[in-house]
Amino acid sequence: MFSSPLILIFLFFLVASWIVSSQLKSRFKKYSKTSLDSNLSGREVAEKMLRDNGIHDVRVLPSRGHLSDHYNPANKTVNLSENVYHGRNVAAAAVSAHECGHAVQHARSYAPLKLRTTLVPLQNVSSKILNAVFIMMFVGAFMLPSLIPFELAIKIIIACYAVFTAFAFITLPVEINATQRALAWLHSANITSGRNHNQARDALKWAAYTYVVAALSALATLAYWVMVLLGNRE
Repeated sequence: MFSSPLILIFLFFLVASWIVSSQLKSRFKKYSKTSLDSNLSGREVAEKMLRDNGIHDVRVLPSRGHLSDHYNPANKTVNLSENVYHGRNVAAAAVSAHECGHAVQHARSYAPLKLRTTLVPLQNVSSKILNAVFIMMFVGAFMLPSLIPFELAIKIIIACYAVFTAFAFITLPVEINATQRALAWLHSANITSGRNHNQARDALKWAAYTYVVAALSALATLAYWVMVLLGNRE
């Protein structure tokens, strides 16, 4: 079931993901030690960006974990990790502004964000189905004659990875747009300037690369399973 091409795809994107993740952590570690000209904390940056965009129904809250920062459209909260929430540095400002960029998207009914939010439940269901299919294929191959026809299993896998791929590629414009909104506001509000602004851009650039790798990985895996299905029919 798991042939050499799939293993190679997995290893390639595992290495690519590790490289990007390492660079991202390195950048944020470096810029977390770089003082911010405006000396605002991540929380203050977030609250100011929300106010400047006329958003008054979104709360800024601390959250546990490293790089666990996210915007939750369900309860309208910008959740910042402790280091970002309290930090007065370039990394904290960049992350806070980026997450608020999602809040601005939500307030402006940004279409890709609405579509991604709609796909979240479908992706969660697809993940559970995929796990069940792989378990049945494993058991069918090694313990029982067959729990699910091979071609049907491949079709289900393709459908699940199609959802993952769609979600990953829809995420790209959402994240890129949030970064663009963040950087534009950081500059116009004089939160970052000169060297600080370039550092904020660099940090968010590497964060965006993680989504690019994830999207390409999903697409490559989808293409592999499509080829398996076509090859099985020959």
